[in-house]
Amino acid sequence: MTGWLAVAGLGPGAEALITPEVQAALDTATDIVGYILYVARIAPRPGLTLHPSDNRVELERARAALALAAAGRRVVIVSSGDPGVFAMASALFEALDGAPAPGFDIRILPGITAMLAAAAALGAPLGHDFCAINLSDNLKPWALIERRLRLAAQADFAIAFYNPRSKSRPEGFARALDILREECGPDRLISFARAVSTPDQALATVTLAEARPDMADMRTVVILGNSATRRAGPWVYTPRSAA
Repeated sequence: MTGWLAVAGLGPGAEALITPEVQAALDTATDIVGYILYVARIAPRPGLTLHPSDNRVELERARAALALAAAGRRVVIVSSGDPGVFAMASALFEALDGAPAPGFDIRILPGITAMLAAAAALGAPLGHDFCAINLSDNLKPWALIERRLRLAAQADFAIAFYNPRSKSRPEGFARALDILREECGPDRLISFARAVSTPDQALATVTLAEARPDMADMRTVVILGNSATRRAGPWVYTPRSAA
């Protein structure tokens, strides 16, 4: 049997947001590899082996998937959202870096990111230039996060924040909000989109003056508008033209 390896994005949560391309790979896979919570989204079936693992062993996970594919298995590494956005595609290529090219097919299958799903639920807050910043300092120092926060705010980007606040680092998001108030002022709109596309979805848009750290957790995408972002009824949008 000829093996192959796909890295697939499962989207933000709703089954309807899994792309047909990703679903086809899942349907023909012999092995699913990934973080425990993402593997749990895959229904067991005959001929399919599930390989859940902890979230902090990405390189080991990638190497295990490569070994399975080299042995002739049809392997899908699953990520939430899109696998190339703060996810497993980068870890896979890091595991391959410097090694001979594998003798099997590797594909990266895009998915709908939490950022894009959150923006759609809110309206169109990413309608002009924007960037994404991961607020977790597990893989980069806080000094780098702060520098990027200030420069992105000074450049007047709309900003989507991933991993804003966890139980192990509750102080980081409070510091981020203080920096954003310094750079953007108190009236800038900021939106909180929690558990987007699931039954637990909750949306809120407030000003930076009203924003509190406890409004976000690890299931929340936070989107800061730029200086032109405004409300249109219940929605939030950023005009496509710059003033």
